[in-house]
Amino acid sequence: MKLPDKQCSLEGAIARIRDGDTVMIGGFGVPGTPMALIHALVAHGARELTIVKNDANEPGMGVDHLLQSGQISRLITTHLGLNSRAIDMMNAGRITVEFNAQGILAERIRAGGAGVGAVLTDIGIGTELANGKQVVELAGKPHIVETALRADVALIHAAAADRFGNLAFVATARNFNPLMAMAADCVIAEAETLLPLGGLTADAIHTAGVFVDHVTELGTLSKEYDVVRRK
Repeated sequence: MKLPDKQCSLEGAIARIRDGDTVMIGGFGVPGTPMALIHALVAHGARELTIVKNDANEPGMGVDHLLQSGQISRLITTHLGLNSRAIDMMNAGRITVEFNAQGILAERIRAGGAGVGAVLTDIGIGTELANGKQVVELAGKPHIVETALRADVALIHAAAADRFGNLAFVATARNFNPLMAMAADCVIAEAETLLPLGGLTADAIHTAGVFVDHVTELGTLSKEYDVVRRK
């Protein structure tokens, strides 16, 4: 059986995103954030998006471009502390923000990819993080029912990929990317280097191509990637 070639343009892949979609975006700060795919999404113009991302990046970078263009209606995240625009938009009621403890956000995404409906945790009991959520008793202790997270589309960044979509990440740029690749109906990956099938050894593959629908090669990295640029 011949494996499909999933290489495509940034614009062609992003065109699949529709108004109102839930979009997971990989990254922890700059490392692992698909900056080029975010710019393509801004140009595409889909609106009323729910964005799932660890953070809102900094002003003038990453997710901030989507905030500035008014394309985000809801943000599911762990913190906004580095982005004054996101904080101002939340306080003004221009976006809805759902905060999660960082480990809980990762676990909710993992559950979505594994087909698990929810996870139980005592993290957040007695705090605002529990407001509006179901609480059950387990082994005599209260636990929050944290529902799994899935998305219509996931945008992720990889150091290298082959044309089938097998992905390799470098160091901390792995972060949320492998989890999100399993928790979305459509996965779009940008790769710094695109190799022919077989160009990645089996041990080098962190996300199998069966989870990836489209892959595009970046070539020259923009200045937004400078903090993780490798010589």
